[in-house]
Amino acid sequence: MTTHAYAITATGLRKAYGDHVVLDGIDLAIAEGTVYALLGPNGAGKTTTVQILSTLVGADGGEVRVGGHDPVRDPDAVRKLIGVTGQFAAVDAMLTGEENLLLMADLHHLGRQEGRRRAAELLERFDLTDAAGKLPTAYSGGMRRRLDLAMTLVGEPRIIFLDEPTTGLDPRSRHSMWQIVRELVAGGVSVFLTTQYLEEADQLADRIGVLNGGRLVAEGSADELKRLVPGGHVRLRFADPAAYERAARALREMTRDDDALTLQVPGDGSTRELRGLLGRLEAESIEAESLSVHTPDLDDVFFALTSNPNSVKEAVR
Repeated sequence: MTTHAYAITATGLRKAYGDHVVLDGIDLAIAEGTVYALLGPNGAGKTTTVQILSTLVGADGGEVRVGGHDPVRDPDAVRKLIGVTGQFAAVDAMLTGEENLLLMADLHHLGRQEGRRRAAELLERFDLTDAAGKLPTAYSGGMRRRLDLAMTLVGEPRIIFLDEPTTGLDPRSRHSMWQIVRELVAGGVSVFLTTQYLEEADQLADRIGVLNGGRLVAEGSADELKRLVPGGHVRLRFADPAAYERAARALREMTRDDDALTLQVPGDGSTRELRGLLGRLEAESIEAESLSVHTPDLDDVFFALTSNPNSVKEAVR
C-alpha cells in the first residue's frame, strides 16, 4: 500500500435519516499506526461513522479518504485495505472455528494451501487451536469475539474498524482483546475504535474524539481531554504544622484540611503548573512531606462533554 500520513481523513462529514441529523459536519485526521477511539452516548452516530468509513453506507456530504482512497468513488480499493469487526460477533454458528476462517480465506481468494496456513496461524495467535474443530456455540463470549477478530484479520488489513468490540466481555477477556489490539498497532495497523468503556479508550487510544449531538465536541489525547474538565488539583501533605501554615500563606488559591495538614491547590496537572507550584514553595524554603496530583478521569470528561459541552472550554486539537 502507498504510504499516507493519515490512515483516515474526513472533512465536513454529514449524514441524516429523514429529519434526524446523525452527523453534522465532523472532521477527522487519524494517523497511520495509531488507535483512534470515538466515544459518545448511544445514538450519537458512532456506528454510522464506522459504516460510512467502511463503505457500508454513503454520506450525505463531506470528503472522506480511507487509506488515501475515496470510499464512494473507489470502494473496492478501500475494502482491500480494511477489516471490520461489528458490535456482535459475525461468526457462522453452523461452521467450526477453523471452517469460519477458511470461509474468509476463500472470500479473500486465498489459495487452498495459503488459506489453511493463514487459518492455522490465526487460530494459534488467538489461542483457539484447541477449539478449532468446535462449533462457536461451544465457545465463551471472549472466544467468539477473538474468532470474530481473527476472521477480520484473514485478509491482513492495514486499517481495522472495531465497533464496540468488547461489549459484554468479562474483564479478563477484555484485557486479552486489548493486548491483541496493542500487538496489531505495534505491527503498523491503524485502528478506529468505538467503545462504551472509557477505561478502554484510556488504555488503548492515542487520540480520542467525543461525539455528541452529531458533532465532535472534543478531541485530543486522554490527558488533554482530562485537563478540559475542572476539578484537577495537587494535594500537598505536611508533617510540620509550622511548614503547613507557611505554605497556606504562600499559596493564595487552595483548600485547607487542618486536621490532616494537607492543602489542595487547583490545577490541571501539567508539568508547567507543577514546576510553578514547587518553585513558590522552594522560594519560601518550605518542604512538603508528600505531593500527589489528581486529575479528572475520562468518566468526568464524558459526562461533562455529553451533558453540557458548552460549559467546557474548547478542546485541544
